[in-house]
Amino acid sequence: MPRRKALIIGINYFGSSHQLNGCVNDAKNIRNFLVQDRGFSPAPHDMVFLTDEAPNQGTPFFPTGANIMAALHWLATGNSPGDSVWLSYSGHGGQVKDPDGDRESGLDDTICPVDFESQGQIDSDTLHKVIVSPMIKGARLTVLFDCCHSGSAIELPYVYRPNSQGEVNLIDNVKQGVNLATGAMNLLRGGFSAAKIQDAKVLLGGAKSFFAGLQHRPVGDVNEDGLGEENFIEPWKHEGKDVWMFSGCADHQTSADTTIAGAATGAMSHVFLQTMRENPNQSYIQVLQNTRVSLAKKYQQIPQLSVGGLYDLDQQVNF
Repeated sequence: MPRRKALIIGINYFGSSHQLNGCVNDAKNIRNFLVQDRGFSPAPHDMVFLTDEAPNQGTPFFPTGANIMAALHWLATGNSPGDSVWLSYSGHGGQVKDPDGDRESGLDDTICPVDFESQGQIDSDTLHKVIVSPMIKGARLTVLFDCCHSGSAIELPYVYRPNSQGEVNLIDNVKQGVNLATGAMNLLRGGFSAAKIQDAKVLLGGAKSFFAGLQHRPVGDVNEDGLGEENFIEPWKHEGKDVWMFSGCADHQTSADTTIAGAATGAMSHVFLQTMRENPNQSYIQVLQNTRVSLAKKYQQIPQLSVGGLYDLDQQVNF
C-alpha cells in the first residue's frame, strides 16, 4: 500500500535579531492540513516535525543544519513507487554566491537553519542533491517553501513561465483586474440605468480578459504548457524525478511574515492552505494562479511553480 511521508520545518529564530513570528505556526497549520485534509499520519515514523520551540532544544527535532540534513535524508530515502512525500519549510531564505556560474544573478538560493550564523546556510545545490536526486522514480515529492528567494531553492530543472521574461510581473495587472471587477459592482449599486449597465459591461469585460490572461500560453523559450528550462550546469533535467514545488516568491523577491485573523503566519503558507481547502480538486496551474491572485491583493511576492520534468500542469494536484 502506498505510503504518505512528511517533513515539516518551521523556524522563528526566537530571541535573535532576525526573529520571525509566523513560521512555527505555519508548520503547525501545515501539519493539521496534511493530517485532517490529505490523509497523512502524524505518527513519528511517517511525519517528522522540526521547530525551534524551547522543548525541542537538544533533540533531533531542533532545526539545526545537521538535524535538517538528517531529516531530509530520511525523507528522500526508503520510499517505494506510488508513495507520496511532502516537504515544507517556513523560515528565512537567503542567497550566496553561485559557484557554478549558471545563474544570471550570480547567486544561489538558500535556506537558513536556526544555527545558520555559526554553521552556515544550506544552498540550493546541496538541497537538490539531498532531497531530489535520491528520490526513487514513481514516488511523488511535493514541496512548499515559504521563505525569501525561494523560486529555485531546490534547483528543479523546469519552471512555469507565462511570459517571455521568464517570470510573472502581474502585480499591477492583478490589482487592475480586481479593481475592474469591483468597480463594475460599485457602479451598479444604487440603481440601474442603460448607461450604468453598459459601463459595467466594459469594466467586467476588462476584468474577464485579465483573468483569462492568467491561463498559461506558449511564449518564446517555453513549451506548450508554459514550462521553461532553468539551464543549470548540472544535468538535473535528465533525472526525471516526480517533484513539484510551490514557492512563496521568485528568486529576487522576499516573502511576507504577517498576521491574519490575529495569528502570526507566512502569507504564502496561509494562502496555499486556504486555496487547497476551498477546492481540493484543482490542477497544479489552478492552485498557482489562485494563490497568486489572493496574494496580489496585499503583497508583492509572486508564488512560483517548478517541476522535475516536462509534466502536464493541468493534472490534478495529488499528494
